Amino acid sequence: MKQNKHKPFSQMATLKTFVILAFGLALVSQPAAAAEPYEAAHASALADRALLLDVAEIGPRLVAVGEYGHIIYSDDDGQNWTQAANVPTRNTLTSVTFVNNKTGFAVGPDATILKTEDGGLNWTLKHIERRGENPLFGIHFADDQNGLAVGAFSTVMQTSNGGETWFSRTLIEGSYDDFHLNDLIKMADGTLIIPAEFGTVYKSVNGGADFTALTTPYEGSFWGGMSLQNGDILIWGMRGNAYLSSDSGESWRKSETGSDRSISGGTQLADGTIVLTGLSGLVLVSNDNGKSFAATVRSDRLSFATVSRGKKGAVNLYGDPGVKQHALQ
Repeated sequence: MKQNKHKPFSQMATLKTFVILAFGLALVSQPAAAAEPYEAAHASALADRALLLDVAEIGPRLVAVGEYGHIIYSDDDGQNWTQAANVPTRNTLTSVTFVNNKTGFAVGPDATILKTEDGGLNWTLKHIERRGENPLFGIHFADDQNGLAVGAFSTVMQTSNGGETWFSRTLIEGSYDDFHLNDLIKMADGTLIIPAEFGTVYKSVNGGADFTALTTPYEGSFWGGMSLQNGDILIWGMRGNAYLSSDSGESWRKSETGSDRSISGGTQLADGTIVLTGLSGLVLVSNDNGKSFAATVRSDRLSFATVSRGKKGAVNLYGDPGVKQHALQ
């Protein structure tokens, strides 16, 4: 798909999982290798108008990632964007996270893992598996040394030296699950949650050393989630399904979304407002901590992967058209 810039986002069935799976996965590992010159992302004046799949908010800065190795950043709530100067991959980047205001990581197919130490301006390649094409969908660091990345077919990568080297491990010893691990979320109490397929959610209470599988009332795929300001966790996925938990995932209650459009990503604004987005122009807004949402369908019917804060009274939506501002009513 990185060869077809204009492939409709809806054809990718939304989100990172289906953007990458067309690569034809073969779980073969090989040592990390240096980036070849021809693999560096090209500078493009259209980088903020091409497919974007994730965004990180680090202080006043927004850093978004997407196809062709595009990484862009904004210091004015998304009014203006600058492309990162050095990105040693043209792989589609699916997820980005920051340990602090300077150090961050981005992941994608081929088990690609990039690192920045200057707030997203420049990036270096820390891991790649050129024959494997393992797509990674989520990444989290417990501190500046210990991190996990997760992806398709229960792929798990781990580092204990600040992302300098990575090794593969199993999610649950002895488990035969090979579900796609679609996100990696840290709760306020340190609990890690992984939304996955077939209504499965994985949980770790010891920083990712061990995970257990949780059951939920839903049998479809969960594509993402987030920890809320009140300590609850909200997860979402196909056909407008979103669920809340107030006990670290031990029990779940369904949110009223008022939509059957699939949900791809979300954020909680400083005032507590929760905004979710997804396929076919869907924007959901909650002012009661995710118990219920007011659904809006944008007239452009564009599909988006995630959302972040924007200028006053608006949010930024990220997806097939790049970045779009959306006014909250």
